[in-house]
Amino acid sequence: MAIIGNIIKGVISLTDTLISETNHTQAQEKVLKNLLETAKDTQFGKKHQFKTILNSTNLQEVFADSVPYFDYHKINEQWWYKLHQGEKDVTWPDAPSYFALSSGTTGKSSKKIPVTDAMIDAIKSAGIKQVLSLNNFDLPADFFEKEIMMLGSSTDLQENNNHLEGEISGISASNIPFWFKGYYKPGENIAKIDDWDERVSQIAKNAKNWDIGALSGIPAWIELMLQEVITYHNVENIHQIWPNLKVYTSGGVAFGPYEKSFKALLGKPVTVIDTYLASEGYIATQTRPETDAMQLNTENGIYFEFVPMNPKYIKQDGSLKKNAPSISLKDVELDKDYILIISTVSGAWRYLIGDTIKFTNIEKAEIKITGRTKFFLNTVGSQLSVNKMDDAMKHLEETFATKISEYTICAKRFDDGEFYHSWYLGTALKASNTEIAKTLDTFLKKANKNYKVARSKALKGVKVQVIPVEKFHAWSDQNKKKGGQVKMERVMKEKKFKKWEAFVN
Repeated sequence: MAIIGNIIKGVISLTDTLISETNHTQAQEKVLKNLLETAKDTQFGKKHQFKTILNSTNLQEVFADSVPYFDYHKINEQWWYKLHQGEKDVTWPDAPSYFALSSGTTGKSSKKIPVTDAMIDAIKSAGIKQVLSLNNFDLPADFFEKEIMMLGSSTDLQENNNHLEGEISGISASNIPFWFKGYYKPGENIAKIDDWDERVSQIAKNAKNWDIGALSGIPAWIELMLQEVITYHNVENIHQIWPNLKVYTSGGVAFGPYEKSFKALLGKPVTVIDTYLASEGYIATQTRPETDAMQLNTENGIYFEFVPMNPKYIKQDGSLKKNAPSISLKDVELDKDYILIISTVSGAWRYLIGDTIKFTNIEKAEIKITGRTKFFLNTVGSQLSVNKMDDAMKHLEETFATKISEYTICAKRFDDGEFYHSWYLGTALKASNTEIAKTLDTFLKKANKNYKVARSKALKGVKVQVIPVEKFHAWSDQNKKKGGQVKMERVMKEKKFKKWEAFVN
């Protein structure tokens, strides 16, 4: 009998029962007030008159009117660069203990995003919320005695001028509570290995020594790790090594495109729980099995704003124009795309995180990620978002009975002077590129009226190249972006796309 598991499950159930339902609108008002109060004497707070904002009768509107939008480059050039020069009290009191390194999907040099002790506490609080929500998923008691494989970036953080640097998954894993360390795998020694391939090799060698009940990590890298374990032990699926695996906590990207290839590695079904952890903070987590939408973490150090998704508000580089209107949680509507803006306990203010979302349940503050502002393909008026691209990949998978876990696209001008959408698909599909392109084009015309209009005007057609999915992994490896929080860019500009095509060919 799982005595410890029953105790843990009982505690989770009791705690979850005692916690009252969150009023997310009120929680957000409280978070904003605390952010402004805490940062009012910082350089940023004085510049933007936080004390005056705090005395206003409508905090949220006055805040939006008084503070401009920032993306990483703008806030770094104007404010965060001072932190690297040893200044304190810049956009948040004192100085951050960590910097999260993130090159995102741009392939440029790493961004350095401040991570304060207050943010570490906020991430831990959000993590506890996720654990408590497991009570909703009807898991057996013995699950709570199993080990958890967290596949992120290296926890061997680098010291630099009185702070530590690393990817957010490595920073988070290095701050796990002491009571959790007995459950955490691959363990501190393997987790510190910087070379991703070597780390995965060590995981494969030690896999049979662990009783893994849950996995956590970005789908593409979790799949590669599982394949390595399966190959090393010469078995057919991962459940022959980890028979008690019951939960996979996905994050970083939408799980949909990976669902089919992920399930092919399993021997029996697992519960998939979506999470949304970015370098800037723990944004949201799925809290109930009835939906795959995620609940915004409205109580844990992040204030959210939402800009209606409209191409006229977005600059060519993906940043926001000054006149883009924002609304708070109390004014959002269902099933409308919004550009996500955050202000945080790490000193990010009205910060464009780069993702677009839509609400599926306003009362519960539940959202789905619909795409990226930089991956919103509108070169010739097609207004094609990543969620529509993902839907198109699912359609191809169903039509051709295949798996497509990676893809990228560029709107480029070909030798005939016309614009085409040029797709590269990571799949073993044997159909002709022409047939695939026709199926893809037909689906998108039905799914997106703007795309259909564009196809009758400036967008001449669709071109498709099928390549092995390993080419995508090799591209990430060449760009020193393998593993961790790394995501493949779904949409490339022409200059980057030329490099991609040269690499593929």
